[in-house]
Amino acid sequence: MSTATENMPSTTLSQVGETSAPPLVVTEKAAAEVKRIISDQQASGQMPEKIYLRVRVVGGGCSGFQNKLDLDPQINEKLDDVFEFHGVPVVVDKRSLMYLSGAMVDFHDDLNRRGFSITNPSAKSTCGCGSSYSM
Repeated sequence: MSTATENMPSTTLSQVGETSAPPLVVTEKAAAEVKRIISDQQASGQMPEKIYLRVRVVGGGCSGFQNKLDLDPQINEKLDDVFEFHGVPVVVDKRSLMYLSGAMVDFHDDLNRRGFSITNPSAKSTCGCGSSYSM
């Protein structure tokens, strides 16, 4: 089982006006899969030209918090911070940033597991199914 600190990928990051460490990391595998999904949907005419990966934390689940990944064509310059990881623009609202410090977005394509995951070292406990956590 991998943890957020093992094999930390090198990250291309830029945030307007900031040079500090990113609050979260998107791995190269996750960025490549996001690019593939966007490309497929743009080719079919379902996706606008400019699109962002939105990472957010919402209330819910049996433990209190859940992570969400969405493709979003819009950002709110007052409420959102924009980062770039491996050529993918990533948007995180300021409220979610409080909960995502040190989090890692990854993509798995293994025999037993396929999909995105968010590993959050700030989570104190998770529910039995692993879809929500407490802080």
